[in-house]
Amino acid sequence: MDIEIYTGDRAALLPLFALADDSPSAVSAYLPLGEVLVAREGDAIVGHLQLTPTAEPDTLELKSLAVLEARQTQGLGHALVAAAAQRCRDRGVRRLIVSTAAAGTGALRFYQRQGFRMDRIVRDAFGPHNGYPEGLMVDGIPLRDQVFLDMAL
Repeated sequence: MDIEIYTGDRAALLPLFALADDSPSAVSAYLPLGEVLVAREGDAIVGHLQLTPTAEPDTLELKSLAVLEARQTQGLGHALVAAAAQRCRDRGVRRLIVSTAAAGTGALRFYQRQGFRMDRIVRDAFGPHNGYPEGLMVDGIPLRDQVFLDMAL
């Protein structure tokens, strides 16, 4: 497996972005931003990670991360985060942030295992006002609040 900067048409990555985010309108808004790393096996892209700028000059956001379902739990997400963190360090970035749903306990565990720590919560971030369907559930928990985590680089 190789990890590289993606320079192709990002629309080709929409199925991966859709795995990471339930709001097509949110994905459309951030799809063109920043840079995307992809995990490749031969010619096949099996995962992606998007880094986007923030209002803070020494901070980037891990905006989107997904691995094909058939390849999850095999270390690809970890490899993508490690490559992104190294890329950030090489560019002088001092902090990497990520957000996920408070209901997404698996994602919260994953990011903490990568070295991220809890930073803040935004209540009621997920709902129709932000392009998320009413009544979404994650593992039996209503999708409502957004949790931000950060990693010092």
